[in-house]
Amino acid sequence: MSDTLLSVGLDVGTTTTQLVLSRLTVKNLAGSFAVPEMEITDRQIIYRSPVHFTPLLDENRVDGDKIRELVTREYEKAGISRQDVNTGAIIITGETSRKENAQAVLQALSGFAGDFVAATAGPDLESVLAAKGAGATEYSLHTGKGVLHMDIGGGTSNLALIENGQIIQTGCLNVGGRLLKRTESGKVSYLSPVVRELTDIKEGQIPDKSQIADLAEKLAAGLEMAAGLRPKTQLLSKLLTREVGHPWKIPEGELTISFSGGVADCIEMPYEAERFGDMGGALGAAIRKSLLCRGQYMLGKETIRATVIGAGSHSARLSGSTVFYRGVDFPLKNLPVAVFSLQEQDAQELPQLIRQRMQQADGPLVVLSMPGYSSVSYDQVKTLADRILQGADGKAVFVCLEADMAKALGQQLCLKTGGNTPCLCIDRVRLAPESYLDVGSPVGPALPVVIKTLVLEARRSL
Repeated sequence: MSDTLLSVGLDVGTTTTQLVLSRLTVKNLAGSFAVPEMEITDRQIIYRSPVHFTPLLDENRVDGDKIRELVTREYEKAGISRQDVNTGAIIITGETSRKENAQAVLQALSGFAGDFVAATAGPDLESVLAAKGAGATEYSLHTGKGVLHMDIGGGTSNLALIENGQIIQTGCLNVGGRLLKRTESGKVSYLSPVVRELTDIKEGQIPDKSQIADLAEKLAAGLEMAAGLRPKTQLLSKLLTREVGHPWKIPEGELTISFSGGVADCIEMPYEAERFGDMGGALGAAIRKSLLCRGQYMLGKETIRATVIGAGSHSARLSGSTVFYRGVDFPLKNLPVAVFSLQEQDAQELPQLIRQRMQQADGPLVVLSMPGYSSVSYDQVKTLADRILQGADGKAVFVCLEADMAKALGQQLCLKTGGNTPCLCIDRVRLAPESYLDVGSPVGPALPVVIKTLVLEARRSL
């Protein structure tokens, strides 16, 4: 038996805005007499929008009305309405995430695009989605090779280090093709603050090709350093979007370099800068001549569309099948997460910790994320339920567990409250601090979830 979900992906990037629609097939992979094991077994892209230039009111503001009009037209072309959408992600990426009104636009689009569409942004998520959408994770899984994927867009380059199909590290550099923009006459109309120290080019002047090539080579050198192909200097620190608290560990050993993003199309097919009014062609040429392309490298299955395909096809996943919910109205959106370690989960002080973190959370409803127990006893379930309810102080109880025990815990919580308090328990999902959770309507015995970060990390790093 199988079911399907309609998923939308919308990427509002530095240079371009794109939308894709995917049909996700959900099947029960367990046997007839076993606990259901629901998995997304197939992802089929059923509609790709044209690549649109991201509409801006000015250099500091995204034109939200124009983006809403764009999405409306694309939905009409695809023959769907927002009520048809089950899941997906809207992401504002690269330099666009730094615009003054980026978060307001993102929230408006989230409400417009469907009842269960995740509004997300941040370099970690973008790195993951691009690597999956470009096929880099699949390549690593099937070949066993280590891969460093670089999604090089208009404003940033998102990095994902992959081993055996698993992303083990992400990072982001201020390297992109639209850090410099030019008018039809050749004058520089925009030069990003992040590269002004790296060049003598000034806004308003007409630079020669050697000046643009020199800046492109410096940006390519930063990518080489991030890949461990060139000794690290202060250049890398200047280009990293955020190094304090989230350092980029230089990878070691032989890696396949994988490329996606708009600049990736310029690596093997040269473009003159004048064609796009930026330095994407020059950056692509610099990468082609760099150490990044001296060893084993490849272009992704998708280049300019990698992130949006990742958003539309790979952002959603399913919980375990032994879930429990009572008094819950789906979908649930933007639930802040409070993460507890195994030691905290077992501590007598757990109620106080829950009370404290629920008070600190951004919103009235909070998901309590805990490891759970791989081999659980009745006494453990009873004790954990007692402590959770003490900490919740009569509020709705939403719990996310890594171990497969959600139904047992949920039933105990409901029994102790008499069913009068909304309760949700899901399992087989691991959440990270500072993340948010969306939970959709049931698909068979499982629940579709999207894990996301609404914090605009790129803006915070400036």
